[in-house]
Amino acid sequence: MLLPSPTRRNPFRLSRWLIGLGLLGTSLTAFSFVAIRSGSQPSVEAIAPSTVLPVQTISAVLVDTYQVSRAYTGEVAALRTSEMGFERSGQLVRLLVPEGIWVQAGEALAQLDIQSLRTQRQQIEAEKSRALAQMRELEAGARTEAIAAARAAVQDIKQQISLQQTQLARREILFERGAISQEVLDEFSFGEGSSQAQLTQARSQLSELENGTRPEQIDAQAALVQQIEARIADIDVSISKSTLRAPFSGIVTVHSVDIGTVVSAGQAVVRLVESNTPEARIGVPVDQASRLSIGEQKNVEAGGKNYIGTIAAILPEVDLQTRTQTVVLSLESQRTLESQRTLESYSAAEVSPGQTVRMMLTEQVAASGVWLPASAITQGTRGLWTAYAVVPQPFGESAEKDAEETSDGGKRMTYVAEPHTVEVVHQEGDRVFVAGTIQPGIPIISEGVHRLVPGQVVQPVVAL
Repeated sequence: MLLPSPTRRNPFRLSRWLIGLGLLGTSLTAFSFVAIRSGSQPSVEAIAPSTVLPVQTISAVLVDTYQVSRAYTGEVAALRTSEMGFERSGQLVRLLVPEGIWVQAGEALAQLDIQSLRTQRQQIEAEKSRALAQMRELEAGARTEAIAAARAAVQDIKQQISLQQTQLARREILFERGAISQEVLDEFSFGEGSSQAQLTQARSQLSELENGTRPEQIDAQAALVQQIEARIADIDVSISKSTLRAPFSGIVTVHSVDIGTVVSAGQAVVRLVESNTPEARIGVPVDQASRLSIGEQKNVEAGGKNYIGTIAAILPEVDLQTRTQTVVLSLESQRTLESQRTLESYSAAEVSPGQTVRMMLTEQVAASGVWLPASAITQGTRGLWTAYAVVPQPFGESAEKDAEETSDGGKRMTYVAEPHTVEVVHQEGDRVFVAGTIQPGIPIISEGVHRLVPGQVVQPVVAL
């Protein structure tokens, strides 16, 4: 019978030997884990100091509610925005304020050509001067020279009538004697009657001059003067409206037309935006809006700075697309907390209309759980998480064997890491709100949980 060479080994026997060694190690590991879970922990004397892991712990505090801060986005809206234009048509000749410049209320912004209006005003001024002269003449009445001339005319007509009467008497004698005809006598009679009519007219004119101008004539002339003055005032209004002025203080943002353009009445020329007291319009859910009140102050963030916003109005309409209500806040001043814990103030005019703003609202949520550092939990299975509690090692029949006397005569206990499955309900910064089987007051390992296994022996760094 041949014996195997010492240098050659059966590979199948070697494989069976390795498999048997692995099964033995697995059995020993399973036995150790079962012993730990069943409470048969090795005594302090049997645990090497290098296997005890020092850990930081916190005490679990059970709470019934937690706060959730949510940010709602909106935009800055100017209190007033005006697309300004002229009330009359004309050629634009001047833009007095560049874009982006802040102006005060009443400051001139643009001008139209007014040469034709000035010419019309001069013409109407001349008509007014003539009407005023006529009115002064009526108010002064007739001159003394005119009255004297009228009296002389009356006297002259009287003399002519006296002469005609003498001549008519002679003609009647001649007619009776048959020296003249009836026709000649009629001509002299008609001449006397005509002179009598002229005398009556001359006397009436004299009386009019002596009595002065009638009040009705003066009133009619005064009305004519007022009509002319109204035309002048209308021209002045047109000239005034040829200069576009700011109705409120604000910033000129847009020039809609260029110099030389003939603009029509009402056409937009300049856009003016008020920036002294901007508003933030933010949409929030209806249930959140019902918790807000007029006059309440909220912190509003815009451009990396925090503004104090006072709620000025809560619009009752619900947006059909976002299903939110619009909250209007007046931005007054801005404050930010620096590392030195000091407050700096900023002007609310630093924000611009259309700029995005955010408002933080805090909501109380009813839920039972524990706040833990994010470093106190580790990823588990099925979307759950695991936190480790520090529990004393269970004592056996001889408790004195499970504790080691310290130099000061006290007892140093042995602790193990006990896993607890938790559910992360809410996360806020570097901490999480979890719900699970954690009992109040139990020490929870706050960091380094990725190094732990269930039942691992640990030593708290701080006293429990």
